[in-house]
Amino acid sequence: MTQPDSPPAKRRKHLMDPANPRPQASRQSMSMSSVQRWVMSVLAVTTIGHFSAGLVLAALFLGDNAQPGAQIGLVVIAGVVGVLGVAAGFLIHQKSPLTPWLVLGLLPAAVGLYFIL
Repeated sequence: MTQPDSPPAKRRKHLMDPANPRPQASRQSMSMSSVQRWVMSVLAVTTIGHFSAGLVLAALFLGDNAQPGAQIGLVVIAGVVGVLGVAAGFLIHQKSPLTPWLVLGLLPAAVGLYFIL
């Protein structure tokens, strides 16, 4: 039997208390157009980035039988394509494409130049 003077038993933390429900987590959901914009920009940047890396690989496998500036030319084209890919991501978000992030588009070309030279 319980004593009338004893305090009520404490409720365990992992159990729900109907008298004191937990507050709802405040999560702002993204709109459909915002999600579509993010998906489109990620697809565009990764696709164009893969194309840029493919141009660098083509330059690496060109070999010594090609004309003298062919490898450098492909790497330069890869750099331009990479920069355009990063700019496309910013344009999809309706931001200015003139940003320091454009240097990231030159990364495949820099790696290609390292291996060629």
